[in-house]
Amino acid sequence: MAAMFSSGMPTSQPAFSFQQAPQTAGAPTQHSFYPYTDNGGSTLGITGSTFAIIAGDTRLTSGYSILTRYAPKLFKIGGEGPEHVGAKIVLSVVGFSADGRALQERLDTVVKMYRYQHGKDMSVNACAQRLSHILYNKRFFPYYVTAILGGIDEEGKGALYSYDPVGSYEREQCRAAGAAASLIMPFLDNQVNLKNQYEPTAPQGLEKPQLQPQLLDRKNVEELVRDAFTSAVERHIEVGDGLQMMVITKDGIEEIYSPLKMD
Repeated sequence: MAAMFSSGMPTSQPAFSFQQAPQTAGAPTQHSFYPYTDNGGSTLGITGSTFAIIAGDTRLTSGYSILTRYAPKLFKIGGEGPEHVGAKIVLSVVGFSADGRALQERLDTVVKMYRYQHGKDMSVNACAQRLSHILYNKRFFPYYVTAILGGIDEEGKGALYSYDPVGSYEREQCRAAGAAASLIMPFLDNQVNLKNQYEPTAPQGLEKPQLQPQLLDRKNVEELVRDAFTSAVERHIEVGDGLQMMVITKDGIEEIYSPLKMD
């Protein structure tokens, strides 16, 4: 019986935990907070003499997972009601999907409040500057998106503005953004901006004139948009499923949807 209780009796020997070798303190642990994620997808915009076309794919990803096959990246800005009746400005956002929707809702509210207060629609130039201010005001915790804004200016010409995440912007004839921008933008530089292309009939030499970019007609631009995304989905896993295209003219916005590769 004495043996049964001997293990629980007080002893002068150190307990098991004190018999372990002392351990040195490890390196300090760094804690960080990173709220952003990249949800893939790509957008592009091209302008013509009387129109602007903005397009984007509809795939929403997180890493190697497809979260949904229809997540629009193009949004009408302004107009009347939740359906944006009469809107003539389009915003495309690609990057962090939640930030993109938050930016779209804020800009849409600003444009609608302008119409309510002034009794007229905000011009695309004024909207572009206002979007720059919205992005710059969030520069210390920026919207994790790349935005492209399109519309028709006061002269009836297509207008396209590209942005970085903190509000720097530029008016351009064409621009691509998002996961496949590095694949699409060289194609646009070749077909739209005519980079490093020279007059074929001129004699060889340093004085050979470079081709100047010209405004394209709507049919050619639509074909370029489809070709750009058809080639991008073959090379990039974060782009695909569907192509959403919005054509902006003085009469309003026409939306065109066509399928893309789904694997």
